Amino acid sequence: MIQTILISGLLLAVGMALLLVKVLGRKDGTFSSQHIHDSEAMRERGIHCVMDQDRELRNQKQLKLEG
Repeated sequence: MIQTILISGLLLAVGMALLLVKVLGRKDGTFSSQHIHDSEAMRERGIHCVMDQDRELRNQKQLKLEG
């Protein structure tokens, strides 16, 4: 049981150290955004955030009801 806990702790420590190296190695010290609207490839494909898609559909529905 103790061995499992020690191995798990060691693996977590190694993972955290690797993340630290990545952050320190970056120019601005941050990770790139993981949001869909910040991805150029997703924008080129016309893929939007689910909240944006919902807003667009609601606007279309409202325009149909008014027109």
